[in-house]
Parts: sequence; C-alpha cells; structure tokens
Amino acid sequence: MIKALQLRINLQQERQPDGLLNKAAYDLGMKSSDISGIKVLRKSIDARKRNIMFNYKVEVYINEPVPETSDYHFDYKDVSNAKPIHIIGFGPAGMYAALRCIELGFKPIVLERGKNVKDRRRDLKAINQDHFVNEDSNYCFGEGGAGTYSDGKLYTRSLKRGDVRRIFENLVYHGATDQILVDAHPHIGTNKLPRVVQNIRENIIKFGGEVHFETRVTDFTIKNNKIVAIQLNNDNELDVEKVILATGHSARDIFYLLNDKKIKLEAKSFAMGVRVEHPQEIIDGIQYHCKGEQRDELLPAASYSLVQQVNDRGVYSFCMCPGGFIVPAATANGEVVVNGMSPSKRNNKFANSGIVTEINADKDLYKYEHFGPLKALEYQKDLERLAFTAGGRRQSAPAQRLTDFVEGKLSSSLNETSYQPGLKSAPLHSLLPKIIGGSLRKGFKAFGEKMKGYYTEEANVIGVESRTSSPVNIPRTETLEHPEITNLFPCGEGGGYAGGIISAAMDGERCAEAATAQL
Repeated sequence: MIKALQLRINLQQERQPDGLLNKAAYDLGMKSSDISGIKVLRKSIDARKRNIMFNYKVEVYINEPVPETSDYHFDYKDVSNAKPIHIIGFGPAGMYAALRCIELGFKPIVLERGKNVKDRRRDLKAINQDHFVNEDSNYCFGEGGAGTYSDGKLYTRSLKRGDVRRIFENLVYHGATDQILVDAHPHIGTNKLPRVVQNIRENIIKFGGEVHFETRVTDFTIKNNKIVAIQLNNDNELDVEKVILATGHSARDIFYLLNDKKIKLEAKSFAMGVRVEHPQEIIDGIQYHCKGEQRDELLPAASYSLVQQVNDRGVYSFCMCPGGFIVPAATANGEVVVNGMSPSKRNNKFANSGIVTEINADKDLYKYEHFGPLKALEYQKDLERLAFTAGGRRQSAPAQRLTDFVEGKLSSSLNETSYQPGLKSAPLHSLLPKIIGGSLRKGFKAFGEKMKGYYTEEANVIGVESRTSSPVNIPRTETLEHPEITNLFPCGEGGGYAGGIISAAMDGERCAEAATAQL
C-alpha cells in the first residue's frame, strides 16, 4: 500500500534520524515498523514564524519496498551517420537541444564560441585579477553558457512550457545530486555544475554528436529565405539544413548580424538595476528570527524574494544568491556588468541579489528609437559603459552603501565585498537614469519596511545588473521557426523565450523536436 501525505515537522524532529518516519507513522495511526520506506517528493522550509517548520510531501510505502527507478528513461542512440542539425550555442538551450536530437535519431553539430569548462577558468581568472575580458570566453560565453559559472539555480515558474521533472532527472542522470528532485528551490552550485556540463558534452560525443569550441558564427548565407551555409571565425563554411539559434541573451554580434541582413527582430522589454550585498548573517537574522545568534545548522543560508510597485513600475529581487559571490559578467572590454553566484554549500559570508526595475521598450526608450529593434540593447550598452567609467575604467564596479544610495549621498567608505575586481565609490543614485535609480531608491525603502534590518549601511549597492534577460526578441511562428527564415529556430534566452537554466533547457528540447519533425 502507498499513502500520499503532507507532513510538517519542527527543527527538533528534523534533527532526529527517524523524525520523518515517526511523524508519518503518527499521522497514519500505525507503528513505524509497519512502514517499509518513505519517498520524499518535495521539501521546503516555512520560516514565517519563530517556530520554523519543514514541509514534506511524501509517499509512504506500507509493507512494500520503495522503488528506486527513475521516472524517465533517456534513449540515446548512435547518430554518427544520421542527418545533422546545427546548433549555435552550448548553454542550457543548446545542450538540451543536442541531447533531444540524439534521442530523436539526429546528429547535433554544436558550434560554441567559447572554451570548454576547464579552459574557461583561466579567462574568468583574467577578468577578476587582470581586469581583462576575453570577448569569446567569460562568465556568459563558453561551455554550459552563463549558468555554468553563475550559480546553477534551477527554480522556474515555467511549469506549462514543458516537462520540468524530465529536465531535472536528466541533470541527475549526468551527475547532479538527486536532492534537486526534492528541494522546493533546487540548486547545483558553481563548484559542481561544470562537471555535470562536461558529462553532457561527453555523452553527446559518445553517441555521435559533435561539439566544436572556440567556433564563432560570423555570417549566414541565405538563399530563398533559407540559411544554406554558416561562415565561421576560422574561415570555414558549413552547409546547413536546420539551424537552432541558442546563443544566449548576450550574443550581441548575432543580433547585429541578423539586423544587418534585414532579418526581422523586435525590441524587448527587460529589467535593469543593481546588485545589493549584505552580510549573510543579517539576512539569516531577519528570515530565521535569530538576530545576534548563529542560525541552526539544519537551516541553509537564508534567501529572500521581494517585490514592490513604484509609480506603476515593478521593482523586484532577481537571482538571489545566499552565501554567494558577486562576479564580473561583462562580455567586452569597456563595460562593467555584475551578476551573482553561489557554491553548492552556500557557505560564503555574503548574500547578494539583483534588485531591478522594469524597462518598457515601447514607453521608456524614446531617445533610442533611431536604433529600431536594437534600441533596448543600445540602452543596455550605454549603462554598462557608464558603469565602466564610474568604476575607474577597469572591472572595478561603482558602488555605494545602501543607505547612501537611497539618501543620495556619495559614500566616504564602502563595506567589505565578495566582488574580486574591487569596488569604487561612485554616486550611483545620480548616475543611473531616473526611471531606474528613482524606482530603486523607493523600492529599497519599501523593502526595509517588509524586512526589518534589510535597509542598513552594512549593505553595498553595486552596479550595474543589466543582463537579466535579452533586450531583443527574435520572433518565431507556431512551428518555432523565424517567420521569414524558414529553417531558423530561435531558441532559449537569446531569442526571448526563456529566463533561466530550466526554461531554456525545455525550450531547447522543443526546438529540437520542431526542427527534426521537418526532416
């Protein structure tokens, strides 16, 4: 017999090895010895009150064994001599498009401008220590895309776009911890995700696919509204039949290339703002009601999610990283962009989050109208150049204490930070456009009311957080093809169809299914 239960246990019960078992037996009115096993389906923490509770969704197995099999079987087959599908980009969308092609019996040929995960580390070190950006290999470009070295958070709201559980189990199949199948806010971590990504690449090659690094697409040959060939940075040319374009939200050269060829693009609304960084103990104290005390060892580094309407414009937290680091995410020299990441244990002493506000491409960018569909991209670039100048024309980031930012004062000193290239005091409150800076200042005040202790001079505001999503939409039809170029399948974050690892992976699978269905 199998019983489905919702269980709530406190910290003391969670600490006991048989706490969950005893709670299940009590709720079912039976002896714990009658329960042969418990399968945890979902786990979350309820810290709204001082008495913190753990919520479990479980299946209780009574007098029968707990099954250990996966819900999914991934049927990879040898596609060495199969029809090819060309995939541009090897982030989550490109990786999952390639894996799905193999399942469907087609050969993926992946073209990735960046380096593999191992070689990519040297370029990340160069950004942090030497302030030099390799424009093809950085925190955004390279094997696994932006997610590989910027956190690996797997939470998604895109539950209607595809089979989320399938994506998660595929990550476990390739080496991720099975804890991601259970946690309400699953996370792999920047220290563990590179190995998972490498396993995916090795599996693609094992079954006959190809992955080419340091291979950037420089041009398309188009005949009769169809891409017939791709030119590469090594002067090679590839004939193509179907192209999945999964280049991510920061591949500006692709947007320019499409625009120059008069291929339809659309400006897209997105969000911009700053990163705010607190000592983790402050966030722990607020969320776990333990101010001045160490959080219980059973509790993870506390996170938060905040949103506020300011003059009909949303201000909200984005990509919150408990126990994490702020990293330089620029993709070119002459710009400063910040992002956040966390290791799997989330054991750093800082908590950081993007705090961003909506930028409406139709209403807010009238000064950029002459850029047409690239107006939001050009607005984004201008703010990143401004941050570069304000940061001292290095990868040092302009920053203020949180209270000084809100009160409109230059900070005479800054707090310690996890951002390795360093900070430079700058008047971000006046440097940012009013629609951003003014909205954020009011938003921070409101957040301080919602989370007592959040509004503090012990926090830094660091700019700019500008790569929340693509500023350009590459349109597509119901068949997932571009409306003008019939064999081009815009995919993932770069096309404007995803907002994170899981939604991009699901879109990659959908595009693979759509592209192969025509062959």
